[in-house]
This record gives sequence, C-alpha cells and structure tokens, in this order.
Amino acid sequence: MNEASVNPKELTIEQVQEILRSQQYVCDRSLATVVYLSLVMGKPLLLEGEAGVGKTEIAKVLSKVLDAKLIRLQCYEGLDANTALYEWNYPKQMLRIKLEEVEKGDRQTVESEIFTQEYLTKRPLLEAIQSDGANPPVLLIDEIDRADVEFEAFLLEVLSDFQITIPEIGTIQAKHRPYVFLTSNRTREIHDALKRRCLYHWIEYPTFEKEYEIITTKFPQVEGNMAKQICAFMQRVREMNFYKRPGVAETLDWVSALVALNRRSLDDKAVVETMGCVFKYREDLHHLREQVEGKQLNLEALLRVSPELVS
Repeated sequence: MNEASVNPKELTIEQVQEILRSQQYVCDRSLATVVYLSLVMGKPLLLEGEAGVGKTEIAKVLSKVLDAKLIRLQCYEGLDANTALYEWNYPKQMLRIKLEEVEKGDRQTVESEIFTQEYLTKRPLLEAIQSDGANPPVLLIDEIDRADVEFEAFLLEVLSDFQITIPEIGTIQAKHRPYVFLTSNRTREIHDALKRRCLYHWIEYPTFEKEYEIITTKFPQVEGNMAKQICAFMQRVREMNFYKRPGVAETLDWVSALVALNRRSLDDKAVVETMGCVFKYREDLHHLREQVEGKQLNLEALLRVSPELVS
C-alpha cells in the first residue's frame, strides 16, 4: 500500500491495523476500530490511559501514513485561548508604526494595516484551522487533563465548528477539517460536554503477547527468549506496589539499553543495574532492590519463561 496516497474513507479496519503496523505501531482491533471511525466520521478521538501506553504516538504515526502535517498543542496548567489560537506580533507592529512615523505616513491607515494576517502569529489551533495542504492536518491536543477547566470549555466551540473569530479580521473557517486526537493521563476527569464531542478509547497496559509483539517489531535483533523475559518482568512489576507503574515507553527504553549493552539474556544483576530505564522515582528503585535482595521478587523464577507462551 502506498502510504502517501492513503484515503481514510477508503480504508477498512484491517487496513488501519496494517498501515499502523507498517510504522511499527502495534494495536488491537478495538483501537483500530475507533481510529477508523474517527477518520471516516470526522470526529475527534479522546484517548485515555496511563502514561507511556502509546496515546501520543498514534497521532504521530497517523500523520505519517496519511501524509498529513502533525500540529501539536501541548497542554499545561494556565494555558489560555490566545496561546493556543493566535497572538499579534507586537514587535513587528511597533516597527511598522515607527517606520511610518519617520516617513510621516498616515497613522490611521497604518493602524488598520497592522491588524492583518501578515502580523498574526499562528498558534496550533489557528494553524490547524488555516492549514491549506493537500490533506487535512492531524491535530494532537496532548494531555488535555493538564489544562484548566476554562480552556477545556473554550475547546468545545473550536471542536464543534472549527472556526474562530478574530475581531480585527473576522471569522476564519477551516478549509479541511483536521483529524483531531486528544490524549489524557486522567490526572483529572474530563468534562462530559467535551467527551460528547469525541469518540473515546481507553488504552490498557499491553498483555504479555502484545508487548512481545511490540518488542520484536521495534527491535527485530532482540532474541526471542530475552524478549519473553522482558515481557514477563514488566507484567509482574505492573502488578506490584510501585509509585509509578512502567508503560510501553519504558519497556522500549529498557530494551534499547539492553541492546546497547549487548545483552542476550537477563539476570538479577543486569535487571537492577538498568532499572533507571524503567523506574524514574527513587522510592521505586529502592523498593525494587529490596524486593530482589529479599527474594520477594524472584527474578530467576520469573525470568524462566516457557517458550510456549509465545508461538
């Protein structure tokens, strides 16, 4: 399949899985189904789940397979509409005014001319609305749960009509409705009004089999037995009492580190020495060492993975 010519409305659910897999993104049918529906229905897709399970990555991958520009709005506390939409380029406006004063220009004419699109600084939402590429852009609104409730309310109108009104210019409407993906780590609940405007999917931690497929897809040079050992370890620690349970992102960081160290199998020493790839809190690292040294976490038994677990 020629990815540059992909038309979302001509795809099937199976083809969505296939093209995502072609970009090394492994997803199950339920996720492929909701992605397919989002593309063909033109509805935003809200993806929730723990950090590191692949929510942000799916928007990045889709921008590649759809040959579409990726526009990312990273949310944070205090984010306001102006920062997300547009700002006037005040230094450029002031420079124009000063030049006209030197040339004794018409001040009234200058004031009308400096409030045009030439002096507008586009932020992600306006950039997505004004995108004039051959394909609609992919708009990623990342970690919406970190933004304030007021900003979430502001998004309601934008996601409904994909048009904005700039008092000095007028109403600007999207030529191509963007493919919109919102992500949330669920640090707070998203309001029902925003959810009603979106399709929804919760991305779980991967099963043993799925994580094995992810590792072997991303790192084909990793021997199957070590991939199984890694998956068995990750499945076990996600069941334990750690402050922050590791996601797929941490798994891939760990595999990358083990490849760099030329490891072909795991043992207690290798696991403990490389746990900075998996756990990012001092308390979790300390807890892991205690579990290993006290034999509550029996790595030797855990890492003896039966070859039958993965065909």
